[in-house]
Amino acid sequence: MRAVASRNGQLRVADVPQPEPAEGEALVKVLACGICGSDLHFVRFGPDIVKGSMDSGNGRFAPDLSRDIIMGHEFCVEVVGYGPNTTGPVGIGDRVTSVPTRGAYSNDYPGGYSEYMVLDASMLLPVADSVETEHAATTEPMAVGMHAVRMGQLSGGEPTVVYGCGPVGLATIASLRNEGAGTIVASDFSPRRRELAGIMGADVVVDPRETPPMSVLEQQGYTPGNDVVMFDAIGVQGTIAMLMREAPSRGGRLVIVGVCMQEDSITPMAGIEKEIQLQFVLGYTPQEYAETLDAITAGGIQPGPIVTGRVGLDGVAGAFETLGDPEEHCKIMVTPHEDNSL
Repeated sequence: MRAVASRNGQLRVADVPQPEPAEGEALVKVLACGICGSDLHFVRFGPDIVKGSMDSGNGRFAPDLSRDIIMGHEFCVEVVGYGPNTTGPVGIGDRVTSVPTRGAYSNDYPGGYSEYMVLDASMLLPVADSVETEHAATTEPMAVGMHAVRMGQLSGGEPTVVYGCGPVGLATIASLRNEGAGTIVASDFSPRRRELAGIMGADVVVDPRETPPMSVLEQQGYTPGNDVVMFDAIGVQGTIAMLMREAPSRGGRLVIVGVCMQEDSITPMAGIEKEIQLQFVLGYTPQEYAETLDAITAGGIQPGPIVTGRVGLDGVAGAFETLGDPEEHCKIMVTPHEDNSL
């Protein structure tokens, strides 16, 4: 089968063996797979990511970067068959999505930048006929936003600020709106991303070079000491320190959902003086993934606007380059069985 493989920071289309489902697995045909910002970072910063995981004492993430890795973890697929002695929750030919327990950044399992992949049969979630394939494929990034919101511990009605309106920030905005947050302020340099933030549910959208995000809430009557949840969806050096500077003297909860790939620094006294709560988040739970798909199905989360393009396997490398410009595209879908181009 054809797939897009990453090796030593380079992408190429390759012919690779089609996987065979083992017991407990399902063979699936990839219909659509979103290109994630984490994939862009992995190609560029792969050694740093692996080193960071090892240095953290976690050590869960240690692929061999000198061997082929077929990425892709935001997908909607069609069930083709099951492994020996295995049945699943859906029939052959049905569309599903799933927590990516196989593939993504593995040397052993292909991810969604391939024609076929294998998944844990017990984790398959059926996609309703009313849900478009590309929308179902956004369940994974939208679940990241839901998890970030849940970890922000909103009790209902608190004002929020989302710094960065890339796919993760937009997913956070969508879940904030779906889960009943108060005023949602979104901040980004990009006019296109600010436009999308408004579409996804932000009440006020600002260019931080012109309007400090917290000043919007102050103009609406916010005073320090009251709760405000601030989401870092930028994930570059200096953004945590920036949010700490902009946080109020009391009441600020900072949720770090953007992934910075380099060492960063903060001044602890800045957080101590303001009694800032700092929460780092990663991914989502299987329950949150399922709840996100339910919200997409019910219309509470409407991911359509973030999908701005689609490419076949031959266009993936070019799409990685294009996604470096926030004015060009937000979420590009890979369609392994269709020859789409930007």
